[in-house]
Amino acid sequence: MTAPTVAATATAVATTTARVELLIGGAWVPVCDWSHLTPGRGVAVLLPDGGQAAVFRDRHDRVYAIANRDPFTGAQVLSRGLLGTAGSRPYVASPLLKQRFDLAGGVCLDDEQVRIPAYTARVRH
Repeated sequence: MTAPTVAATATAVATTTARVELLIGGAWVPVCDWSHLTPGRGVAVLLPDGGQAAVFRDRHDRVYAIANRDPFTGAQVLSRGLLGTAGSRPYVASPLLKQRFDLAGGVCLDDEQVRIPAYTARVRH
């Protein structure tokens, strides 16, 4: 008696990974996969010049990017901060001294004379 033969076929499914890109020096630079971003959290990414940016995905799937360096302490920690809103302005609060930075423009909401770089971000499918 012979065992029945089962033929299996594999179907390749084309998948595309959405990428987060930042506008740096007039060019779009991919910095991470969309899947690495959790709503309400941030990730640190390395920039072409060796610097760091903090990339955030809010709970409405909007993406923001600012410098990762906290100007009050010099530590690369803003990607670990807590997201919130002040009125309609989305911000991240530094995990160290709790200063809040506007995610759209980089201005410190607690000391408007302090500003960090903010980057234009997009998700490319």
